[in-house]
Amino acid sequence: MELRLYWKVLLRRWWLVVAPVLVVALYVAATYTSPGPVYQVVMRFAAGTKPAGLSEDYDRYYPWLTSEYVANGLADVAETGVFAQAVASRLAEAGLEVAPAAIQGAIVTDNAQSILVVYLTWPDETQIVAVADAITAELTGNGAAYFPQLEGVEPAVRPLDIPTPVPLPPGLRTQLMGPAIKIGLALAVGVAAGAPVALPGPHRPRGSGVGGIGVGYIGGDTAQVSNKQ
Repeated sequence: MELRLYWKVLLRRWWLVVAPVLVVALYVAATYTSPGPVYQVVMRFAAGTKPAGLSEDYDRYYPWLTSEYVANGLADVAETGVFAQAVASRLAEAGLEVAPAAIQGAIVTDNAQSILVVYLTWPDETQIVAVADAITAELTGNGAAYFPQLEGVEPAVRPLDIPTPVPLPPGLRTQLMGPAIKIGLALAVGVAAGAPVALPGPHRPRGSGVGGIGVGYIGGDTAQVSNKQ
């Protein structure tokens, strides 16, 4: 019965529901811009160093173990500010100025056994290839700057993929904050604003107003005020 009453009241107070929706819709229409494109390059590298030598009592366990250490170590290095600065320097030499912080924030790495994987996300399709090439050059040509034990055994990793930009769909945050969600939230606010103001006086508990003095809800059919304590 109360739900039916609420529904009837909301219909009578439709302007309270519509007003927030209309305001937000006008705001969205005036300020909305479609999200810019985002691209990703996935690069895999095979890690490994040439065995120092083999004998009858020597197996290949330690070279394989070393390759896993190399992949894991360079995966951690590639997400650091020092690595990003080195990549930015390579780009600057090629005539492309990119902030090291932007590079560091765009790199995510992983590794599985002897394979190092670098995920690069960038908003420019042309620049992302240049950044990917600089990352590849730094990983394959300057490993000893991060791990001195790699001196003289370069390259410690070898690229397996040609950098190929792939467009990504909008992220979850962009979707959640899209126009439809904003308007939906405005509708919820409108319903919440319209529901409590609508109950007629007889259905409102006596003395349930502000401070317990019986002040009726704003917009109520019979806003009764009682001075009884």
